[in-house]
Amino acid sequence: MSMIKSIQSRSAKIGIIGLGYVGLPLARIFCKKDFSVIGFDIDESKVQSLKRGKTYIKHISEDVIDEMITNKKFLPTTDFTKIAETDVIIICVPTPLSIYREPDLGPVLKTGESIAPYIKKDQLIILESSTYPGTTSEELATVLEKSGLEANNDFHIAYSPEREDPGNKDFGTDNIPKVVGADSEKALELSTALYEQVISSVTPVSNTKTAEAVKLTENIFRSVNIALSNELKIIFDEMGIDVWEVIDAAASKPFGFMPFYPGPGVGGHCIPIDPFYLTYKAREYGIATRFIELAGEINNSMPSYVVDKAAKALNQHAKKALNGSKILMIGIAYKKDVDDMRESSSLILLELLEQNGAIVDYHDTFVPTIPVTRDHANLSGRESVELSAEVVQSYDLVIIGTNHSNCDYQLLMNHGIIILDTRNAMNGLNGKARVEKA
Repeated sequence: MSMIKSIQSRSAKIGIIGLGYVGLPLARIFCKKDFSVIGFDIDESKVQSLKRGKTYIKHISEDVIDEMITNKKFLPTTDFTKIAETDVIIICVPTPLSIYREPDLGPVLKTGESIAPYIKKDQLIILESSTYPGTTSEELATVLEKSGLEANNDFHIAYSPEREDPGNKDFGTDNIPKVVGADSEKALELSTALYEQVISSVTPVSNTKTAEAVKLTENIFRSVNIALSNELKIIFDEMGIDVWEVIDAAASKPFGFMPFYPGPGVGGHCIPIDPFYLTYKAREYGIATRFIELAGEINNSMPSYVVDKAAKALNQHAKKALNGSKILMIGIAYKKDVDDMRESSSLILLELLEQNGAIVDYHDTFVPTIPVTRDHANLSGRESVELSAEVVQSYDLVIIGTNHSNCDYQLLMNHGIIILDTRNAMNGLNGKARVEKA
């Protein structure tokens, strides 16, 4: 049977490398559409958890995982020799920044080296990790060709940017339109056909570089507009104007305006990272990316701005210094209603507060314990405090870092002393607490 027929009949076996926030939801929809999936990860604890039908991603239930395992549609493993059993390989590994804010392609290239000995003729290999234009064709293909096989001749290679949005109740993996690009007609035909089996809409583009650029463009657009909202917040705050009211009113215009909201920084794996992948690549062409880098600077400065606002609020309204004050942070995930801690600005904010002498606890039902993170290892293991009137009253200042829907904001309003709200979560509530926006 030809590759295209095996994909269309859903008899092709899918290999997904990296079972995190991208790979596991992808495995779920392929299993749901009756494909057999082998899921690869280097983390043995993740693999064993999945084999037991357990989940580590809040928006994917244990019932879903258990069904995937019970129906024998999903095999999680750390054994990369099983790559040889697959017809399609989808790579969903992280692409972080180095300490110098330069792309770290280590996980992608190490994955390529790990699978190269086991790839075979006519396999389709798709990279989904966010990266700069040229990674698939210039970097990954070269590593894979150590197999002795030639890209776009012996095996097929494509790029399709992930568009996961954890916590989004309207759009999930199967109904977020999928972009895919390849450097040969055959690879584009196969990869388009593959995603058409499981995703409602697929948009093919002319090559892998274009597809890689699509992902960066989407997140640079968001980064720049969030930075603009953050800068407007600082300006309007000095003028005594509520930036959230301004944005909501501006959003009533049916054309020419799209609302973006300020916050204590930006988090998640994409927005804080993807713009710097393009700035890095642009330097190869002698192009300065002033606009993109300025947006990054503004967004990265917001935790310090919040700390300054906290110090000012304590001084003005409690006659206390930041040093020695007890502070409760509400929400520590990078955005509302998720358990995702990747690049969370709340971690930076917590560390800055403590560096200035504050005594800081946090409350977040989505993150009961702070996990190990690469940049904030000293915070790992800290546990969320339970909210009660007595607990809230014991803090000099409450900071709303993430506006989870399940938080009792009225309790905070009734029993808090000063609340510093970075998310407009307290809007419309009445109570004894003094609310300052930041």
